[in-house]
Amino acid sequence: MIMALKQELEKQGNWLFRYRSFLPLIILFIGLAVFIETNWNRSSSECNVYYELFCLLISIFGLSIRIYTVGFTPKNTSGRNTKAGQVADELNTTGIYSIVRNPLYLGNFFMWLGVALFTENIWFIVSFILFYWIYYERIIFAEEQFLERKFGDYYIRWTERVPPFIPNFSLFKSNQLRFSIRKVLLKEKNGLFAIFLIFTVFDLTAEVMNNHLHFNNVFITGCIVTMLLYVVLKIIKRNKGFSLEIKR
Repeated sequence: MIMALKQELEKQGNWLFRYRSFLPLIILFIGLAVFIETNWNRSSSECNVYYELFCLLISIFGLSIRIYTVGFTPKNTSGRNTKAGQVADELNTTGIYSIVRNPLYLGNFFMWLGVALFTENIWFIVSFILFYWIYYERIIFAEEQFLERKFGDYYIRWTERVPPFIPNFSLFKSNQLRFSIRKVLLKEKNGLFAIFLIFTVFDLTAEVMNNHLHFNNVFITGCIVTMLLYVVLKIIKRNKGFSLEIKR
């Protein structure tokens, strides 16, 4: 019975892992609907620009965790591996991986939390946190089964020391690799553009439906700049102008 449950959880986790870039979009559309209902007929004076920027900073903080993680990781680890499934040529145990086992998912949480907070709907915020917990709990379970089979006792000893989601900063060990700006630019350009695009769409939607013209210029400027950066990096990548190798 226990074995069957473990297999079912791993199966669910692998499926969610494969489509983890697409399924959260459903929550995003629900969030937009909640945001529209919450802001319907709200006067412009009620809009707190400082709260909006606070939510943006929460999302950027999450992206910063991802940037730090990706910049110090070797090839074929901590990747997007959507089609190939789980991939890990080696086990990351230094840097941010010495204080928390799933830093990318921790970063994702704050990125999406900023958007959830932006709706100003307490029920949606709580629902998002519960959804995220259940959703990524299964993905993490599947990943840990894969890593335990591949790295055995070495992985088990690491998990006994390092917490899965809440960092323990006292365990920090220096990174073994140099920080790769090129890898970050190529891997995280999507996330940077997505953050500003989502906040811009939410803000424009609220202003237009209430016949206001007090748009958040930080969102709009950030969206334009990150969109241009995304296009430029996409062209450079297509022309193979960036190397993803990380020097030791």
